[in-house]
Amino acid sequence: MKWGVVVFPGSNCDQDCVHVLHEVLKQEVVELWHQSDDLQGCDAIVVPGGFSYGDYLRCGAIAKLSPIMQAVKAFAEQGGLVIGICNGFQILLESGLLPGALLPNAGLKFICEFVYLRVERTDTPFTQNLQKGQVIRIPIAHYDGRYSVSAEQETAANHAAVFRYCDVDGNVSEAINPNGSYQSIAGVVNAQGNVLGLMPHPERAAEAALGETDGRLLFESMINHFEQARATS
Repeated sequence: MKWGVVVFPGSNCDQDCVHVLHEVLKQEVVELWHQSDDLQGCDAIVVPGGFSYGDYLRCGAIAKLSPIMQAVKAFAEQGGLVIGICNGFQILLESGLLPGALLPNAGLKFICEFVYLRVERTDTPFTQNLQKGQVIRIPIAHYDGRYSVSAEQETAANHAAVFRYCDVDGNVSEAINPNGSYQSIAGVVNAQGNVLGLMPHPERAAEAALGETDGRLLFESMINHFEQARATS
């Protein structure tokens, strides 16, 4: 499986994703510079966390106009696998690939800590290796991470929710909602199920040396999905 990791000026999690995919999961990986519109035949695209240029205006508002994101949008619309993490989630929302928006955290402070996530759906390429209701532990690191939707988007957002912030036992409540996100939503998929955006960083919890491996489950699910699809094609 060939992966592409998008690189913007200011990205600071792109190499983390490259490391996990190539060194930990033994996948073929290429870096995709934002000024190029060539996805180099990749089977899956990662839009990583960090700080894309133009975030001073609104997170992802300028990055969405990059040639690479126009190619990623077309790729996604054709059914290609795309995962956006943290700032990557913001860019996917700005690009119109996912419902909703990300606003400053309810406490107006940058948050960097491990959180628990409850798996809401397992019918996606990103979660097929998990179980509904399973609790995983992954870190967050963001200031603009409060997932918000309009009244018209509420039904779609609740269906799109793949992960919700919870406690260690899987209980969801405002008391443990770290950023004030609508319905404690931490990650959503598009209607077709091939595009995932999430605030937590799975690449920061993907190998034992970091003290946590739950993040690998998402990438391994994508790999298994791709291999199964290839075997039946």
